[in-house]
Amino acid sequence: MPKVIVNLTDTQIRSAVNSHRKLSTKVQIKLSDGKGLFFIINKNGNSYWRLDYARPITKKRNSISLGTYPEVSLLNARAKRTECRELLAQNIDPAVVKKNEEEAKSGKNTFALIADEYRKTEELEPSTQRRNQFVWGKLYAAIGDYPIDGITPSQILEVCRIYERQGKTDSAKRMRSKASQVFRYAIALGLCQFNVADQISGILKVGKTKHRSAITDEQKLGQLLSNINNSVGRGDIAIDYAVKILPHVFVRPGELRGAKWADIDFENRVWKYTPPKTKNQTALQHIVPLSDQVITLLKELHQMTGYTEYCFVSMRDQSKTISESTINKRLKQYGFENGETTGHGFRATARTLLDEVLKFPIERIEQQLAHQVRDMHGRAYNRTKYLEERTVMMQAWSDYLDQLMYKNVE
Repeated sequence: MPKVIVNLTDTQIRSAVNSHRKLSTKVQIKLSDGKGLFFIINKNGNSYWRLDYARPITKKRNSISLGTYPEVSLLNARAKRTECRELLAQNIDPAVVKKNEEEAKSGKNTFALIADEYRKTEELEPSTQRRNQFVWGKLYAAIGDYPIDGITPSQILEVCRIYERQGKTDSAKRMRSKASQVFRYAIALGLCQFNVADQISGILKVGKTKHRSAITDEQKLGQLLSNINNSVGRGDIAIDYAVKILPHVFVRPGELRGAKWADIDFENRVWKYTPPKTKNQTALQHIVPLSDQVITLLKELHQMTGYTEYCFVSMRDQSKTISESTINKRLKQYGFENGETTGHGFRATARTLLDEVLKFPIERIEQQLAHQVRDMHGRAYNRTKYLEERTVMMQAWSDYLDQLMYKNVE
């Protein structure tokens, strides 16, 4: 028959403390409250609570302190015992949780500290940094104070699920991605062993892909090009040149805005730069062959902004480029419905029409879009390969755009 343990009372505890003080020979007193909770008075007269339990998985016996008496009362000790037993029911060791919480308070290798160090290694556009700030803020609030090696996949999943339930699947996905980058950095530094954020990548919901607005109808594209060519908007003159050049080069709008005169080679008729999106991953330089039309526009622009670092410099602050939203705002002024076309949409326009109308090989188009293209053996193409063919393609594209524009004028 199992031994019946009677729960302790406050009176019993006070009596035990008083009795221990009167002992001539001090001994340890250990009283059980059941379910592994013990009240202990050591030989020095110090009173405290301990919980004995079997560790998850290994089932080895272990003991954890629940605090000193009377700072932790009998009622509080029982509440802590309940919390520990709930953790054990989930196969979580309360001693590990306690250690992580103590390290978090000391600020030792916390997620926030490691993330701050990692972010210093990123080279991102200011607009991207601002967009990421929301994600970092939420991650810091949820797991920032926890030691990097003590964070569990369920903690990452919990914070991502908050936004997933609100239908913000992209935010949830970016949150997991940013957390994963920090864990990869921590692993490289030997601060943790596993990337727990990667373990939930297949659990999060995948939102519906929203394609960038793009015009692929020749008549509409010709009308847009005609409007761009014949209109001068308010604001910086650099914006007018940006929207004129962008359809011809079809780079990402942020890359065009950040173009530097030092990267423009007028003699060899190319623009060479490293896209910020791939700078930390491949560091490969992207090469944009410049057509006759683009060379003419750049030479005109050089007379106005050539003395500055950036091609598309803001006239309000010549240390900065034109702002992120200016290109899309200017496009909306040309008579098209809101969202019908965007700066980024010119990439989709070029990809579709170069393939379907001008019949250029899709591999060359993808290379010119700065997408990573692989050969039949799975190796990434050298970005300088087929440069002559791409030069021909870019001139043919500009000639095609002029043809559509002038056809619309007629």
